[in-house]
Amino acid sequence: MTSEMERVVIVGGGTAGWLAAARIAAARPALSVTLIEAPDIPTIGVGEGTWPTMRAALAAIGIDEGEFLAACDGSFKQGSRFDRWVSGADDDRYLHPFTPPPPLATRELLAAWQAGEPGQSFAAAMTAQAAVCHHDLAPRQRAMPGYQGAANYAYHLDAGKFAALLMAHAKQRLGVRHVADHVTGVRRGEGDLIAAVVTREHGEVAGDLFLDCTGHAALLIGGELGVEWIDRSDTLFNDRALAAQVPTDPDSAIASQTVSTAHRAGWIWDIALPTRRGIGCVYASRFLSDDEAEAVLRAYIAEQLPHAPEVPVRRLGFPTGHRARFWQGNCLAVGLSAGFIEPLEASAIVMIELSLNALVDNFPASAAVLPIHAQRFNALFRYRWNRIVDFLKLHYVLSRRPEPYWRAQRDPQHIPATLAAMLTLWQDQPPSVWDFPQVDEIFSAESHQYILYGMGFAPPPGLAPSDRAVAALAEQQKRARALVSALPTNRDYLDALGAAAATAAE
Repeated sequence: MTSEMERVVIVGGGTAGWLAAARIAAARPALSVTLIEAPDIPTIGVGEGTWPTMRAALAAIGIDEGEFLAACDGSFKQGSRFDRWVSGADDDRYLHPFTPPPPLATRELLAAWQAGEPGQSFAAAMTAQAAVCHHDLAPRQRAMPGYQGAANYAYHLDAGKFAALLMAHAKQRLGVRHVADHVTGVRRGEGDLIAAVVTREHGEVAGDLFLDCTGHAALLIGGELGVEWIDRSDTLFNDRALAAQVPTDPDSAIASQTVSTAHRAGWIWDIALPTRRGIGCVYASRFLSDDEAEAVLRAYIAEQLPHAPEVPVRRLGFPTGHRARFWQGNCLAVGLSAGFIEPLEASAIVMIELSLNALVDNFPASAAVLPIHAQRFNALFRYRWNRIVDFLKLHYVLSRRPEPYWRAQRDPQHIPATLAAMLTLWQDQPPSVWDFPQVDEIFSAESHQYILYGMGFAPPPGLAPSDRAVAALAEQQKRARALVSALPTNRDYLDALGAAAATAAE
């Protein structure tokens, strides 16, 4: 059947634009896909953390995993570790791993954990992945097929190199047309439909479906179509970030997780790549000045990497919120143009992936059905943005830190009603699939369990351990010992991969 929707025009590059181009071109090869990006506007380029869904996205567009890791200075991510979030003490630490607990009733598992080894963390009891992360191990061996592993995993990456890889792959292997030019205007069709975008050097570029990947500028969805912005800074206060790239020694350990360390008015991210660590300070400007934040960041770098050279710091400001609608007429916002919530738990790139999955799996056949697709898409993604806000806020409301920033985070007036209701419910029953019923939930019931019980939330009363739950947790400890003895370190794995790539290039 011939589709009336034959021409896709993507405005904006970066991770959002080029991943969209590659994903659509690979899934719908009959479509014409054109990407327009201004040649002199750099991408933000600090989104270095992904979710395990990225493995399926890369496989779907036909990129080899080894090629991806070598090209993007990539490393493996198996979860997020949170330091000093509860009390602020040096030994205050918990893990949100990517592997779920054993498939038993959560009540049974909680009871077995409480009856088990004193002082063992929830994550260490529930999954062998905690031991893999503790020892800086890779989630797979080199002999395994691409995108498969002994533990669930995602990636850390150089965002600029990732966008360059996606661009080359989309143009050379998937037939995407690339127009390096500035969009200077829009020619409208009927109603909310866009007929074409006007460029400075290439004239009009007509299309049937337009993707706005122009970042915070939101040239199409906001500037042209006027879809309003919903501010969520009343719930999540952070609005600034400082980013630094710190070189590391060639033999230094490469952590298996993003490390997020709380400070008096926000938190610091620490992401290890083979050649450097991306370290940044996220903060709320109403509680911390830019200069104070830079002092916090540089003190952290000096503590973690005492012999590192002084590096420049990029200052970034960002709005916290999202569009009221993400699909308007024949325009779909993907990436920062749709919304942005602070980079805690790396939700930005996964929202790009989920948007593209929803589009390619439900691609409109004609303009007549655009309103139906838009209504469904908008309802689903409004739900997802609300869930992200609730999940990130959970990290703050369970903290017991005494500083004014943290006290304000716990103030009931700044806690969404949906989250407050869930916290009340979870006093009596643990998070379950009944609380998260949508397809492809970003943060599952298991993710909420790792945050709740990692931060010391009291399990429901009256729990009694079952023999099968005790046995399941014992099996996790046995598996942890086996994985620790069998898996290579991240450094050994990635160094060998890099050497193989260099040899192949000769």
